[in-house]
Amino acid sequence: MIYLISDTHFDHENIIRYCKRPFKSVQEMNETIVKNWNSIVGSEDIVYHLGDFSLGKKVDAIGIAKRLKGIKYLIRGNHDKWSTKAYEEMGFNVLDDSLVRLDEYKLLLSHVPAQDIEVPEGYINVHGHIHNNNLYECIENYDPKLYSLEKHLNISCDMTDFRPISVIEVEQKNIY
Repeated sequence: MIYLISDTHFDHENIIRYCKRPFKSVQEMNETIVKNWNSIVGSEDIVYHLGDFSLGKKVDAIGIAKRLKGIKYLIRGNHDKWSTKAYEEMGFNVLDDSLVRLDEYKLLLSHVPAQDIEVPEGYINVHGHIHNNNLYECIENYDPKLYSLEKHLNISCDMTDFRPISVIEVEQKNIY
């Protein structure tokens, strides 16, 4: 099975306040996301993390990542600043292309929402970055002329109950 998640922000204490996450501490947030991930993902499943994995210390991020099941791929987000080697130590296969196509499912994966012109006909852009906002509410003020809601799906973990979602769940939501 293929799973998708974005914007876990492990060890980022301020994200709890910024996004009104329902956690009392960063430790509770970290443990909830790890537990949710491992309750769904098996060791042979594929997980695409669409960026902003962790904002803590690299050694702590390595420890968290090694606890997460699955074959992990990372599409770097704006907060993923460590070297490719560091993410590989965490067990990630780092994808250098910021737009990744899953042709079988007609999905275009990215961290930041892709402009409509970048989304192939019949595809949906699955992205993160905007947390618990929709495209038109977030701070970047995405222009409705360039970004249509029907071509985008925000899977920031704030929107998926802090767990990965399967490509089957994306299809079943009749999003596209």
